[in-house]
Amino acid sequence: MSTNADPLAALGALTGVPEAVDSVRKAVDRVYGHRVMRRRSNSITGEAALRGARGSAALSGADWALEEVRRRTDFSGDDEARVIGGALRLTAEAGQLLSIWRQSPLRVLARLHLVAAGGAGIADELVGRPRLAGEAVSEPLVGLPLPSASEVAGRLEGLSQLIIAGGAAAPALVTAAVVHGELLALRPFGSHNGLVARAAERIVLINSGLDPKSVCPAEVGHAERGRAEYLAALEGYVSGTPEGVAAWIVHCGRAVELGARESMAVCEALQRGAA
Repeated sequence: MSTNADPLAALGALTGVPEAVDSVRKAVDRVYGHRVMRRRSNSITGEAALRGARGSAALSGADWALEEVRRRTDFSGDDEARVIGGALRLTAEAGQLLSIWRQSPLRVLARLHLVAAGGAGIADELVGRPRLAGEAVSEPLVGLPLPSASEVAGRLEGLSQLIIAGGAAAPALVTAAVVHGELLALRPFGSHNGLVARAAERIVLINSGLDPKSVCPAEVGHAERGRAEYLAALEGYVSGTPEGVAAWIVHCGRAVELGARESMAVCEALQRGAA
């Protein structure tokens, strides 16, 4: 990343990014301005969490219908069920980690991996810590070249410092997209990196104040746009070119907008008494 005092703010000036930031803010404001949000925000938050978890799991290969996710109580039966269960646990856990994020983001990431991998049959010594040299990574849906363990350690530390520094001049969307993109590019853990990356994106969006009630689930939008587009946008980020990084940020912005649209639909349904 750039050595400028505020590299994230510099990314906010890339072509197309200011427009994406503005569009996201307007979409989020529309949800928060809905009359149902004033009376039943907890219901919208709960529904957004469920739909966000379903979307994140779909991008990790467990593409279940929403009603099936809603109906199930046991997620231990097979690999797909465990992915769904991990995504649901992460949405529940994320809200408990907000106060820690600004002080110790690496601790939060370790906790997210522990939660995501729980019950997945992974050896305890591989859970909740970045991978070491020679350790394999199980992330079959992300086929990008895998950075070395030493590169992972260095870039995680750099990312942590950016988050701790605050990046007050950087739009929330930019910070969230960079956190998401870095974690997917690095795949720092031996498994469940996609689930962790998307949960971290959600934490940034909440913690920044952009979406404090977590009612605009970006995971819904990422899933709606489809895995092929998601991975193509990620390749742009990994390329490091201004165009590629901007395209990834814009992609993440569109995902937040689609998440906001989903919650608007839930608000409308509640208003009509149909949900």
